[in-house]
Amino acid sequence: MTAESLDVSRPASDLRQPVRGDAPTTPESRARIRTRKRFPIGWILPVAIVLVWFAAYQFQWINPVLFSSPVEVAKAFWSAVLDGSFVTNLSASVGRWLLGFAIGGALGLAAGALTGLSKVSERLLDPSFQMLRTVPIMGLVPLFILWFGLGEPPKVILIAVATFFQMYIQVFAGIRSIDRKLLEVGRVYELSTWQTLRRIIIPGAMPSILQGVRLGLGIAWLALVIAELTGANTGIGYWMQTGREYVRVDIVLAALIVFAAVGKIVDSLVRLLERRLLGWRDNIEKDMNA
Repeated sequence: MTAESLDVSRPASDLRQPVRGDAPTTPESRARIRTRKRFPIGWILPVAIVLVWFAAYQFQWINPVLFSSPVEVAKAFWSAVLDGSFVTNLSASVGRWLLGFAIGGALGLAAGALTGLSKVSERLLDPSFQMLRTVPIMGLVPLFILWFGLGEPPKVILIAVATFFQMYIQVFAGIRSIDRKLLEVGRVYELSTWQTLRRIIIPGAMPSILQGVRLGLGIAWLALVIAELTGANTGIGYWMQTGREYVRVDIVLAALIVFAAVGKIVDSLVRLLERRLLGWRDNIEKDMNA
């Protein structure tokens, strides 16, 4: 973020002047970028792993009782899709995940903003937050079950707690990393508190906030697995637990792949959101895309 974002340092006609580090805009360079982006290089490693996995099963390099083949895993997944159990379990998991993330993320955002903007609040709250942050998530499971039973509340609360600290840390760090010179410019132009917040604080902290969203969604997804393995009767974790109870390695592996795939899809969506909202940044990523 620079002083240009305050709309006070340069005329509007100068804001689009090319600066050093801008990506090339010739037709040839754009064609090279499009070609490079179309090539699915990110699929090379996953496909290679599946091929090695299939070969290891076919040549009996692994115990077939303990490690199902990719074909059997695909059949287990497709069978769950056909009988409707997959959609039911996925819907239950996503519902818990998003609700827990929304609660924990909102509280973490508010707490991070409060401590980031107020030194008194930091001295009052941050030591306790940092102490609670080190408590293992698994250690909270039996306590939440004793307090809230085996229904939905302990699962959602566990996810919210895991999300809270990720969001809190990122928001706090994002606010405290804002350049003081930008605040001084705001004072020179006599910006109000709301204008300072809207034009300086929020844009300056936005990269860290979005990073908190990305990390928070990831840790919430991991907490969801723990929550559903400790007493759920629906969800992908419950489906995986069923596979364990019936010694169905193919179901366990299928559930793990679903967890990985959904996590990757959500992470990619958040990264896309970052590129959309933070396109004003002149960073190394623009050189890599050139």
